[in-house]
Amino acid sequence: MSLIVDNLTIDHGAIRAINNVSFKVPKNKLTAIIGANGAGKTTLLRTLSGLKEPESGSATWNGESILNRRTEDLARSGIMHVSDGKSVISELTVRDNLALSGLWRKDKKDVSNATNEVIEIFPILGQRLGQISGSLSGGERQMLAIGRALIARPKLLLLDEPSLGLAPLIIGQIFQTIKSLVTKMDLTVVLVEQNAVGALKIADEGVVLNLGSVVAVGSADTLLSDPVVRSAYLGF
Repeated sequence: MSLIVDNLTIDHGAIRAINNVSFKVPKNKLTAIIGANGAGKTTLLRTLSGLKEPESGSATWNGESILNRRTEDLARSGIMHVSDGKSVISELTVRDNLALSGLWRKDKKDVSNATNEVIEIFPILGQRLGQISGSLSGGERQMLAIGRALIARPKLLLLDEPSLGLAPLIIGQIFQTIKSLVTKMDLTVVLVEQNAVGALKIADEGVVLNLGSVVAVGSADTLLSDPVVRSAYLGF
């Protein structure tokens, strides 16, 4: 079970945001998609999660196309998209936000088990269950957004800029948690990040985007040690 993207082209208004992009995300691995602002990372992720239609190309998960499908249908098939912490519904409590992912699941006992697992992963959420989500810190909102997705028992987790706007210490905690989820919850993770070095340090594989095109693909360690990639895209 892997995600295969082949010659995918996506327009964002009058701009060609993604141009003939191809890459493969191995099962039970963490793949980081990195690049500067405007590289097309978020547009790519939104297309893979059903929020945007492509111009051409294909994307398959477990051999089935995931393009042009409703986000809720993809969620039911095990594909969850987590945008940054702003996706949390501010007016609801932490408990109610977490409950949203279990509403459509028939196995309510497992929803309860999954909720307890999320609280084990993010203990601070257990302390904040009755708190209005809008009063959480940025890091706590990000934990809530990820935790809510995990309650749906996904197999493919698409994470869009989870470090956005967070303090360095919190970013480190979030990244290490994401890395641990791959083995702990049998997940395949696509991590879109502007924090390229931090993302590659926890990733198994990496894809470097520049102005909508793939300029490098390989193991995260290889990309981190490649002098050309380091100089042009990692800033050191």
